[in-house]
Amino acid sequence: MSALSQTHALKHLVETDATWRLLRADNAPVIAALLSEHLGGESRRLGTDELYERLDHDLEALRAHGMELPQSAQGYCAEWRKAGFLTRRPAEEARRETFELALGALGAIRFLEQLNAPRQTVTESRLASIGAQLGQLAVETDPDATRRLEQLHAQRDRLDAQIERIHAGDLDTLDQTRALERVRDILAQAEEIPSDFARVRAEFESLNRDLRARIVESDDTQRTVLDEVFRGVDLIGDSDEGRSFAGFSALVLDPAVGAAFDDDIERVLARDFAGELTNAQRRFLRLFIGTLKDHSGEIHEVITAFARGLRRYVQSQDYQRDRVLRGLLRTALAAGVEASAHAKPYQPTTLHLELSAVALGSVGAIRLHDPADLDASAPIVEHVAGTADLEALRALARATEIDFGELIGNVNAVLAEVPQCTVREVLERHPASQGVASVVGLLTLAATQGATGDGVETVRWQGADETARAADIPIYRFTGRLL
Repeated sequence: MSALSQTHALKHLVETDATWRLLRADNAPVIAALLSEHLGGESRRLGTDELYERLDHDLEALRAHGMELPQSAQGYCAEWRKAGFLTRRPAEEARRETFELALGALGAIRFLEQLNAPRQTVTESRLASIGAQLGQLAVETDPDATRRLEQLHAQRDRLDAQIERIHAGDLDTLDQTRALERVRDILAQAEEIPSDFARVRAEFESLNRDLRARIVESDDTQRTVLDEVFRGVDLIGDSDEGRSFAGFSALVLDPAVGAAFDDDIERVLARDFAGELTNAQRRFLRLFIGTLKDHSGEIHEVITAFARGLRRYVQSQDYQRDRVLRGLLRTALAAGVEASAHAKPYQPTTLHLELSAVALGSVGAIRLHDPADLDASAPIVEHVAGTADLEALRALARATEIDFGELIGNVNAVLAEVPQCTVREVLERHPASQGVASVVGLLTLAATQGATGDGVETVRWQGADETARAADIPIYRFTGRLL
């Protein structure tokens, strides 16, 4: 590639690559530090609310040291998601959303970590590892059976010689310095695997979008993808990315491989040189195979979801609707280009466009969240249980029920003086102690044990709020003692 081609390729990366965009950001140290602290360690995924809370706490600390950070955590997360540093996904186990590092942010953080603490790359272990892999590749890809047998016999002779030396008591082990260098080299390679999982997931997402675009864009003469989906071909799983991941996943999920890996880690960590490793490095090694299984399971779920979604998209004929929509959009764009020569985009027209059903409203109508509404700083009042007050209980009962005993007594007291009386006359001599409830009680008694009169009378009483009230009611007459 010539210098000119490389320049154009790198200029394209400057504009499109999230890793480069993060490294060029004004607050790149703050962004990388915050994202690495909360999403670059063991916790690779956090709920949105939890991440907002953690970032707000750190932002306050950074502002206290003079850094100008005007936005809230929620505002920064929205900005970082738009820039391609964060990926927001719905959580599968709950009705919420999560944040995780996007592939670009992972690459930038790993690059900055190496700048801050450069690893020793020119090591014997790395060269030996490359040499062993190269030799294995040469053996496994050699089509000549004779030469391959010679290589395998030579390899067996080396192993036999090594076994004989051990039987003879010549046990040569790695010294502590070289063993420590080798395990740190292994750790460096293992720490890059989470970035690889993010890259694999991004590749599957890109493949899914590409297949859907090909289904919509292809016409009837180029419907290879459509035909394969109809035939049940798993285009996601059968892709190069899918087959490559299937091989990796089969190895990780192999119980024998996992058990052997765990045994090897336990033996390595029991060696004297492993005492130089930090607690975080020892924990990383112990959890490594489990972490790989978890990530492999997630990628498998992604592949399955994409394959099912693609098949459902084709079988439901939704792609035909999208094709019609694509045709209409292209027609509209072509007409717009043609019309732009005669009419400016801001020229008023008499056309009315019906918008979607989304309700539009003023920004001023939005009620801001006030954390003080959730203030729970008021002291807790402890109520000590006491002896029940009989009068208080009686008052409570009167407040919830009509005291018919009192009303019957009032009516009978009036009837002891006069032969008959109405509800109004009873209330004039014995005012309503329960407000409107007393009036309702007297009407009930009159309806069941009194007689109906002619006309209407006005009754008056005082409510619970000390306000005088009146009402017109049919005339009822009490003519005999109530029971």
